[in-house]
Amino acid sequence: MDKSYFISQSTSLSLVIIISLIFTVLGLYHSRKFQGINNYLTANRNIGLFSLTTSLVASALGAWILFGPAAASTWGGIGAVIGYALGTAFPMIFLIYLGKKIRNEFPKGSSLIEFMRKKFGKSLFKLILLMTIFYMFIFLCAEVTAVAVLINYISGTELWITALIVLLATLSYTLYGGLRASIFTDNIQMIVISVLILISLFYITSFTGNEFSFAFVRQKNPQLLSASYIPSYTAGLTFFIAVAATNLFHQGNWQRVYAAKDYQTLKKSLIISFFIIVPIVFFMGFVGMVSFSIDPSNRPDLGFFTLLLKEQTEMLSLLIITLGLALTISTVDTLVNAISSLFVVDGKATFNLDKKTDYLILSKYFIIFLSLIVFIIASRGFDILYLFLLADLFCCAFVLTVFYSFYNKGINEKTAYISILIGLFGGILMFPFPDFSKSLLIGILIPKEMFAPFVVQSLLFLSFVVATFLPAIILKINKA
Repeated sequence: MDKSYFISQSTSLSLVIIISLIFTVLGLYHSRKFQGINNYLTANRNIGLFSLTTSLVASALGAWILFGPAAASTWGGIGAVIGYALGTAFPMIFLIYLGKKIRNEFPKGSSLIEFMRKKFGKSLFKLILLMTIFYMFIFLCAEVTAVAVLINYISGTELWITALIVLLATLSYTLYGGLRASIFTDNIQMIVISVLILISLFYITSFTGNEFSFAFVRQKNPQLLSASYIPSYTAGLTFFIAVAATNLFHQGNWQRVYAAKDYQTLKKSLIISFFIIVPIVFFMGFVGMVSFSIDPSNRPDLGFFTLLLKEQTEMLSLLIITLGLALTISTVDTLVNAISSLFVVDGKATFNLDKKTDYLILSKYFIIFLSLIVFIIASRGFDILYLFLLADLFCCAFVLTVFYSFYNKGINEKTAYISILIGLFGGILMFPFPDFSKSLLIGILIPKEMFAPFVVQSLLFLSFVVATFLPAIILKINKA
């Protein structure tokens, strides 16, 4: 075995194949007796409390939680961790109110886009549809890349091998069983994820002892917990706005809103999900702060693994691979079915194809095509965080206009379209370049020296704020 890795490639590969096969077989076996378009799109609208809760949580928590919160905590401090945790969980609270409204007004629906199609004309609906698919595609790339990088870090397994196995396994049962298969496997995956996170917590606190505490972080890096540390506030708000806005456009969440057997089940499930998600994401972020405080030379996004693999035991390596795969597959199957469902439901209104066209079959070809692109991106190990942030920006520009229109009947398509485009334009002007040192407006069109240091150092935060709130100002002006 190569000493630079924690376990051998053959052991790692065997585990990846076994776990992927188990979920594939379970998904195929369970969904064979639940066929038909209603099961594929909304699981026949009869999912109970336990299944709905585990599915919502498993879908929300992808492999990104092993990397993102830990990395953000090292520069954004406690604010970034709180913002990340609340941003991930907040849509659950929002969906309690929006879910009730959309289920009442559009009981036969299965997507947010359908609702928007009834509210607005075809041009704005197509723009929202395109943005939603783009965001979920980026999310898909991020998840498959994350698990491929994780397994490469532990065992040296080439990225393309992991990406191929995960995509083939997930596509095989999700394209067959649809939402019903996704929810069933989410139930099992969430149980696995919960057990493994508790084991991880036990091991990390055992290995680090007194170092796993706020007192230790305050001693080593007091700025991370300081109330006067400005980046903590800007990072917290950035992550809250970005993550909350994007998750509100996640079709997987809207499918589950419709899949609940009744509104009370949905409401209870969303509240429970909120209180499960917050501590898990917070724990992952806090681990990053502890790892950084123990050794600042550690890679920020590998904080969780650095602490857990301190003892370099094979058992813990296997635990991490299992956790990573459960997190990834639960999210990937949700995204695959979500994109496929949008194609099925809104394909007819988007493409003027032959009346005999089977949009379900067409959606499966479309997903396979997208998966090929995901495979290529994941195989290269691209850092897609920047692209993810750009997708977040798009969602921020849409979020207030789209959801305000739920409650304000006076918003017409033209006003909505203009407000979104102005928000997007303003956000792009402020959005930082990949090195985060400048943006189109600040540093290109106008010299950086003309702006206060806070503005130059907070480009990402300001771009999200502008993209989110500029449309609201346009709507207010138009109303006046």
